[in-house]
Amino acid sequence: MSKRRISTIMAAVAVAAAAALASAVPAGATSVREPLTDVRVAAHFDLSSGQLPENIALLPDGSAAVTLAASRQVAQVTPRGTTRVLATLPAPADGGVNTPALGFPLTTGIVRAPDGTLYVLYATGTADLTGLWRLRPGQAPQRIAALPADGLPNGLALDDSGKRLYITDSALGTVWTVPVTGGTPTAWSTAPELAPTGGFIGANGAKVHDGALWVTNLDQGTLVRIPIRPGNRAGTPQVKASGLPGIDDFTFTGRGDGVLAALNGPNTVVHIRPDGTRTTVLDAADGLQNPTSVALRGKEVYVPSAAYTTATDPNLLRARVRGHL
Repeated sequence: MSKRRISTIMAAVAVAAAAALASAVPAGATSVREPLTDVRVAAHFDLSSGQLPENIALLPDGSAAVTLAASRQVAQVTPRGTTRVLATLPAPADGGVNTPALGFPLTTGIVRAPDGTLYVLYATGTADLTGLWRLRPGQAPQRIAALPADGLPNGLALDDSGKRLYITDSALGTVWTVPVTGGTPTAWSTAPELAPTGGFIGANGAKVHDGALWVTNLDQGTLVRIPIRPGNRAGTPQVKASGLPGIDDFTFTGRGDGVLAALNGPNTVVHIRPDGTRTTVLDAADGLQNPTSVALRGKEVYVPSAAYTTATDPNLLRARVRGHL
C-alpha cells in the first residue's frame, strides 16, 4: 500500500474521529491507576502497509488472531510477537471509496468458534463483499452472509452455544444476527441506543454475557446491555455506563459485569465497574496508540492499538493483572 494511500486513510479517520470526540460527553474517569504490571508492547505492525489492528480473538495455543483494518488482513501473533498473515480479503473494484464513515475497505470484528473456525467482518461499501466471512485452516476465506453495502459491520459476538453470531452495524445503528452456518442476516435490534449521533459511528463493540448482548456506542459514549429473550428476541436496552467518548470494543473481567474497554480517541483503557464508575488503567505512556479492543486470558490483558490518528506505531500491548479488577 502506498504512503499516499495510508496518508489519505489516516486523514479521513482523523477528521471523523475528531468530529465524534467533539460531540462526546466528557469521560470523567478517575486517574487513579489500578494494578497492572509488566506492561509492554508485544508486537509492532507495519503502518506503511495498512496493518492497523482493529479486533482480536485469543487462540488456544497462546497466540492471538487480529484483524488488520486497512490491509484487509487477518493475522496470527505468536506469544513471542511474530506476525503471520492468515488471509487477505479481496479488494473491492472501486477501492472501497464508498465505505461508510471511513472511505476505505476494512476488516473489523473477529471471533473464534469452538471448532477453531474464525469469523471476520468486512466493510467495503460494495454489495459483493460487505458481510460476514469464514476462515477455516487451509481454506480460502468465504463470505457466508451478505450485509448492506451502506452499512459498516463492526463488532462481532458469538453466543454461549457457539451457534449464533451478533453483528453491530455502526452506520445503520443496527444489530444483525445470523447462524454460524451463514445465510440471510436478521435485524435483531434497531433501538435508538445503537444509532450514530455525532456524524461518525454508533454501535461498535459487542459481547454476549450473562444472558444479554452488550454493545458500545462510540458516538453516544455508552455501554448498553440488551437482554436476549426467549426465541432470540431483543429485550429493552439499558445504558450501563455513559460519558465514555471514543469507546470501541471491550471485554469482561470475569467478575460480574466489570469491563475493560478501549477508548480510541482518548487513547486509554478504562476499567468500568458494575455501577458505571470507571478508572483509567492504561494510557499513552504505556504505549497505547488509539486502542481498538481488549481481550483477557487469565491474568493477561491484550490491547490492539490501530494508531488511526497518532499515525506512529500500530501495536499489540500486553499487561498482567496483579490481584483483582
